[in-house]
Amino acid sequence: MERTFDSVAKLHNIEKSYTNFTLSLPELCIPKGFSTALIGENGAGKTTLLKILTGLNDEYSGDIEYFEGLREKHLIIDRIGYTSSTNYFNPSWKLENISEFSPYIYDSFNSDTFYKILNETDMINVKQSISQMSDGMKMKTMIAATLARKTEFLIMDEPASPLDPIMREKLCDLIRAYIRQGNGSNSVLFSTHNISDMENVTDYAIFMADGMVVEQGFVEDLKEKYYLIKGEPSHAKILKEFLIGFTESPYNCQGLCLIDDLDKLAGMDVTVETPTLNQISVGIMKGGAK
Repeated sequence: MERTFDSVAKLHNIEKSYTNFTLSLPELCIPKGFSTALIGENGAGKTTLLKILTGLNDEYSGDIEYFEGLREKHLIIDRIGYTSSTNYFNPSWKLENISEFSPYIYDSFNSDTFYKILNETDMINVKQSISQMSDGMKMKTMIAATLARKTEFLIMDEPASPLDPIMREKLCDLIRAYIRQGNGSNSVLFSTHNISDMENVTDYAIFMADGMVVEQGFVEDLKEKYYLIKGEPSHAKILKEFLIGFTESPYNCQGLCLIDDLDKLAGMDVTVETPTLNQISVGIMKGGAK
């Protein structure tokens, strides 16, 4: 049975068209109080969706309702935090400039919290300009500046991509802490094309392909909806008909199978396993909009 949940954002009939691409979302809800992963290959429409949600792109058709009833962007902007996949600070700024000017933009910005998070992530050179930073350092700076504010909805575009493995784990810790601090009110939506490093902080997953949502659900529900099927190469022709994201090698073949379709494999010598979220992700992305 499909579970119900409160939403931090509800999207209705969202459509945004470019020359060779269209984002089309008839209905999409982002769960409130959870960490949601927006998963898809590059070009799937993830960044377009996030920019629409943050108000950075307002040239689209459709309707968005935030926080169970708000539609006016000026009423929700201070309640949303955003980290981009590219730097949005003045390249000549240093950390001290961010600390100095951010309170004029956001009333809730706390410089002490900003520097605390920077210290925890080994970002302590306040004299270094943004233009001199690596991509990973820029992402750390955006994360610290965003978490130094009091927000209820954190939107992050590919936050893990430029980070090293240790910092990715730290990012997961920061996301968990943000969710806990909200006591059920704080929500996170982050995009990724590789969920493996962020799997343990993902409660809900939305899969996109070709500008559409092709699957979504709470992680534990998805793991009860799909099985990972592994078989011998001699079974490849038959398995290919039923498996999602089918792959084949000289040694074996595998793919995802909907639980409702499992009886179609009866009598075959296959291994049936509970998939990880990463395996579900790979299977669905390979299957695409199909």
